[in-house]
Amino acid sequence: MKSLLVSVNFAATTINYKLLPSLTLMKEINEIFPLLDKPINIAITTHQKPDADAMGSSLGFYHFLVQFGHHVTVISPTNWASWVNWMPGSKKVLDYELQRQKAEAELDKADWLFCMDFNDFIRTKNLAPKLASLKCIKILIDHHAEPDEKSFDYGISDSTRSSTCELLYDFILASGYKDKITTEVAECIYAGVVADTGSFRFPNVSANVHRLVADLKDKGLLHAPVHEALYDNFLENRLRFIGNVLLNRMEIFYEYNAALIAIPKSDLLKYNIKTGDTEGLVNYPMTIQGIKLVALVIDRDEERKWSFRSKGDFDCNAFARKYFEGGGHFNAAGGRSSDTLAETVKKFRQVIKENESLLQ
Repeated sequence: MKSLLVSVNFAATTINYKLLPSLTLMKEINEIFPLLDKPINIAITTHQKPDADAMGSSLGFYHFLVQFGHHVTVISPTNWASWVNWMPGSKKVLDYELQRQKAEAELDKADWLFCMDFNDFIRTKNLAPKLASLKCIKILIDHHAEPDEKSFDYGISDSTRSSTCELLYDFILASGYKDKITTEVAECIYAGVVADTGSFRFPNVSANVHRLVADLKDKGLLHAPVHEALYDNFLENRLRFIGNVLLNRMEIFYEYNAALIAIPKSDLLKYNIKTGDTEGLVNYPMTIQGIKLVALVIDRDEERKWSFRSKGDFDCNAFARKYFEGGGHFNAAGGRSSDTLAETVKKFRQVIKENESLLQ
């Protein structure tokens, strides 16, 4: 089933939206543009343990929408990393696990629900059943592959985009309200873009990304403070934890051009690792010459969480979906396992042998 491609032209800027299949009754996102200036109740949510792109797109959208007089609430399914607390509006975000009653009250009165940076309710953990039960209009803005189209009324689903923040920027331009890109909106969008592009080094960086950044800079964005808030905002224990991981938990399989990092629960406790402290860790082995696939698995309380990164033509999305109940992007994906750490590591060793020809 192929996606539809719709072009929206505004102020000589053409935005191509890859919309979800019409067979699912998904409506074109531009149909809501004329309704944006009519105040209603809006809820915005994202995936569990939101990263910079998830929180940036949610809060960037929040600051855009409140300018129309909407009542807007951002709800995170879980807690989030402390290094996104600098984002304007973060103190207003509701943590569903800690503030369930208040969050559900906001969801119950919502006329629109925007789902940012995820495309399947299962990505919202314990919030998923509540989202599925809502009768309001549900709108998807996301850049991951293979969305659950039937769950949304409107949608932008374009896996060629670098980030959901890039899609949000495109949405704002196409809606005709570019003048509402305030400092707060710009900072949030830039944070998500710089994080999901690996500071503009990943293959998902297009010319459109650089034009986006140039436009935000022209509007007065100070990019250095945002970059510092994202990357120079950790405690000493995290740096020592990374040293331990690279020295004792990293294994290189040169015969498969692959690397594995397996982190036991004991390491997380020893170094007092919090949500967000492992962000970016999977990228370190990618700096080793010849490595095409890196796998990171962390022993969490309820499951083992996988992250995969690749170079070139190795499909992390297909790999994660086939073996580790996950998915994501072509060169970056995630997964999970209910097996023990030792068992899921053993499985990885087996499956990279099966995929040896794809890693050469």
